[in-house]
Amino acid sequence: MLKEFKDFAFKGNMVDLAVGVIIGGAFGKVITSIVNDLIMPPIGLLLGKVKFNDLFISLNGTHYDTLADAAKVSAPTFNYGQFLSTFLDFLIVAFVIFMVVRQITKFRKKEAPKEKAPATKSCPHCLSDIPAQATRCKFCTSELASGSAVSGSIQ
Repeated sequence: MLKEFKDFAFKGNMVDLAVGVIIGGAFGKVITSIVNDLIMPPIGLLLGKVKFNDLFISLNGTHYDTLADAAKVSAPTFNYGQFLSTFLDFLIVAFVIFMVVRQITKFRKKEAPKEKAPATKSCPHCLSDIPAQATRCKFCTSELASGSAVSGSIQ
């Protein structure tokens, strides 16, 4: 069982997947920082010095100045500002992934499907289906020219 686990865990695809997950997690943190530290502050400034992470509605009817004040007393809150930030994170990540996948599909060469040689051919004398590589018909015993599906001669 240990050998099977080793074969499974260290296959090339598993290592690639692990690297992808680790890089994806780090990428998510970078995007979160971009949204919270670079994008939301100017938007908040344009909207009247609003901090999006502090936008909330207290569900118990009591007014709290900040979300931290509400959290201190364990007040139930509807944190729509944090939701907006998280949703913007998602949109940016989804857009970047879309662009990467789009570029990969542009660069990937599409291979034309290879046509298989037919497995059978018709005997020109008795019209029976015979293997394509046959040199003599198994039904009428006529000799067939090699490589030709319709020509042949009776001798």
